[in-house]
Amino acid sequence: MTLNAGLIGFRLTLNGDLADTWRMEIKTPADVNAIPADAQITATGLASKVLQAGTGSESPAAADTVTVHYSGWTTDGQLFDSSVKRGESTSFPLNRVIKGWTEGLQLMVTGEKRRFWIPAELAYGENAGGGRPSGLLVFDVELLEIQAAPESPKTPEDVAAIPDSAEVRDSGLASRVLIAGTGSEHPTKESMVTVHYSGWTLDGQLFDSSVQRGEPTTFGLFQVIAGWTEGVQLMVAGEKRRFWVPGKLAYGDSPQGGAPGGMLVFDVELIKIGS
Repeated sequence: MTLNAGLIGFRLTLNGDLADTWRMEIKTPADVNAIPADAQITATGLASKVLQAGTGSESPAAADTVTVHYSGWTTDGQLFDSSVKRGESTSFPLNRVIKGWTEGLQLMVTGEKRRFWIPAELAYGENAGGGRPSGLLVFDVELLEIQAAPESPKTPEDVAAIPDSAEVRDSGLASRVLIAGTGSEHPTKESMVTVHYSGWTLDGQLFDSSVQRGEPTTFGLFQVIAGWTEGVQLMVAGEKRRFWVPGKLAYGDSPQGGAPGGMLVFDVELIKIGS
């Protein structure tokens, strides 16, 4: 997820006199073209300095949602994006933005304003496409609010192997019911469903979770991995089930693009059938 205005997705709109205050001319920082000597530099190469001390005492975690005002420049002084100029702050999960923001905002507290010099490898790269800015980027960021992420789901005690209590189908998909459902209808492979889910690798690493994001997800059962298409059809609304999905029904044993490989374990709660 990038920091382009149209892609953040969540904004808090200011109104009245406060909005007029934000709609000011955005001055280019005098030190935009190079990291100054008084900046703090982390091991990753991220540099920053505090422009305004904060009033809060806690810093956000990577999974938290933050609300900020920001402006961004290239090192030649070109303003390429600014919530300040638009007159509306913006909110996003901190682990859904460029790496420099994920790392940098965890250094801040509410009310703080900080200037960041973000190297290309923590931003969009040296030769970014799609109209995104390249190279070292400079951002002024004011942290307005922190919304703590829901607690991470606990790793299942039987995540490492299919237990004897699980039902194993001919395809190799295994599952067991954790909470009985209240519905009577099963979805078909053409159905739209709304679920909460969490997924782990066999070594107990959580790799995805709608529960952690605090919002369920809706999709067509024909749009997901084969193990989900088969498995969710076994469920009724209100049911929660644990699945052991072999690699051939998931992303394969050696997938590309960062997808988890091998057998995966999912806890799935079927909230609703239909869009």
